[in-house]
Amino acid sequence: MNTHRLQGNILTPQGWVFGDLHFNARLVRVSGVPADPAHNDAPCILPGFIDLHVHGGGGHDVMQGGDAAHTIARTHTRHGTTSWLATTMTAPPDEIEQALMAVGKAAHARRPGTARLLGVHLEGPYLNAGKLGAQPDCAQTGTLAQVQRWNALATIRVVTLAPEVPGHLALVSALCQLGMRVQMGHTLGSFEDGVAALAEGASSFTHLFNAMSGLHHREPGMVGAALAHAQFAELIPDLLHVHSGAIQVALRAIPKLYCVTDATAATGMPDGAYLLGRQTVHKCLGGVRLADGTLAGSTLTMDQALRNLVGLGLSLAEASRRVSTHAADYLGLAERGRITPGCHADLVVLDRQLQITHVYVEGEACELKDA
Repeated sequence: MNTHRLQGNILTPQGWVFGDLHFNARLVRVSGVPADPAHNDAPCILPGFIDLHVHGGGGHDVMQGGDAAHTIARTHTRHGTTSWLATTMTAPPDEIEQALMAVGKAAHARRPGTARLLGVHLEGPYLNAGKLGAQPDCAQTGTLAQVQRWNALATIRVVTLAPEVPGHLALVSALCQLGMRVQMGHTLGSFEDGVAALAEGASSFTHLFNAMSGLHHREPGMVGAALAHAQFAELIPDLLHVHSGAIQVALRAIPKLYCVTDATAATGMPDGAYLLGRQTVHKCLGGVRLADGTLAGSTLTMDQALRNLVGLGLSLAEASRRVSTHAADYLGLAERGRITPGCHADLVVLDRQLQITHVYVEGEACELKDA
C-alpha cells in the first residue's frame, strides 16, 4: 500500500507540530517540532470534519432514498466532511423505512470521493407534535420494537426524541442499552424532564436552542437543562439559527459542544425551491425556510462552520475540536476526529485564509470540483 506525505502545521492531540504526516488508509507517522501556525505560512492540516446531522445536499434529500446519500456525501466532502450521519425527517413509517433501506445500502458501499456514512440520526418521528418546527405533522410515540426493526435496515447511531412524551423516558434507557445515543429535541419538556432523561442515559441535545423550551429564570426549560448539566450538545453555527451571544454562552457551559450543519438539499445549490422530507423549502438570503418563514434546516457546510467559530474568537485548534473531535468522542469513535498514528486518515488541509485545498477520506484524495 502506497504511503502519502503531507507537510505543514499538523494539529495533533498534543498541539500543533510543524513537520511531516505519513499515511495510507490509516495515519502512520507524525514527525516534526512544536510550532505556532501564526509564525509561518505553511498550510494547516486538521482532522476531517464529522457532521452528525445532515438531511441533504447537492439538490438531494436523505428521505428520497435511491442514490441520494451518495450525492449528499459528495457535496459535503468537498467542504471537508469526512464522515457523517444521514438524518431522517418525521414521516409515515413506510417512508422512513424506504429511506433507511437506501441509507443502509449506501453505508456498506462508500463511493470514491465521498465521506464515510457512519449510519443514521433518527430525528423523527418521536417528537412533540407541538414543537415540530419544519418537521411534517407525523409525530408518533416511539417503541423499542420499531427502533429495532429500523436498526436492522440501517445502523441507527443517534435518536432524537421529546422526553416528555408519555413512554419516552423508559425508551431512553432501552435505546441506550442498545448502544444508541439519545438526544433531546423538538421538545416542550421542562427543565425537570431534561434532567430526568439525562439520568436515564440521554447524552445530548439536538440543535441546541432551536425547537425546544427556552431558558427563563423561573422556568429554565430544556435549554436550562442543557446549560446546567450537558457534557455534549449539538449546535448549528450558521449565525442564523443561534445568535453569536448564545453560542458563546453554550461554549462556556457545555464542555464538548459540537457543531452540525442540519444541511438540506439546498446546500451547495442556487436559490430556489427544494424538498426537505415531505416539505417544500425555499433557499434565499443564505437561509432555508418554509413558506411561512419558519427556519427549515440550513445551507451550512462544515468548513464555513469552522470559519464562523474562528470569527467568534475561538482558536483554530479549539474550532477544529468543535467540528471533529468532540463529535467523534460523542459517538465513541476513537479512530476518527484526531491526527494520531493508527487512526483513519481523514484529513482536511487549509490555506492561510482557512479555505480548503485538499480533503482525504481514509487516505483517498477527494476531488473538490466536478471533473
